Amino acid sequence: MYRFSRQIFVEIKDAVDPSPDTVSVPEARRRILAACESTIERLARDSRYFPKPARSLFQEIRYYFPITEQARVYYTVERYIGLAQDFIRDEIERHGEGVVAPCRATTRKGKPCQRTPLPGREYCPSHSHLEEVVLSA
Repeated sequence: MYRFSRQIFVEIKDAVDPSPDTVSVPEARRRILAACESTIERLARDSRYFPKPARSLFQEIRYYFPITEQARVYYTVERYIGLAQDFIRDEIERHGEGVVAPCRATTRKGKPCQRTPLPGREYCPSHSHLEEVVLSA
């Protein structure tokens, strides 16, 4: 999945020109790459609840580009986010819904849990206590 975030970054990194009184160009590029990667990770983990990922990513990174480059940056982001969404859809159709989404919990160190969720659930056996219980009357 990182190929999509890296491709966005490669196409827009040369247009980075933040305001001189905010951050340096290398720091702006680092932040842009981190934003691209986190957007793609969230899209892969929870695409159902991420309605406008291209717009969200653009809103996060647009401040690092001059106004003359923002249209090109937005269309680049939109194109690669669309390709990532198509890829995710294809993977879900090919392998089923459970393959793309691992357990939704995080470990004590803050890393995503790598275990397989219980059938029909969003959490693995170790994190099943995090599942919301729906009480019926």
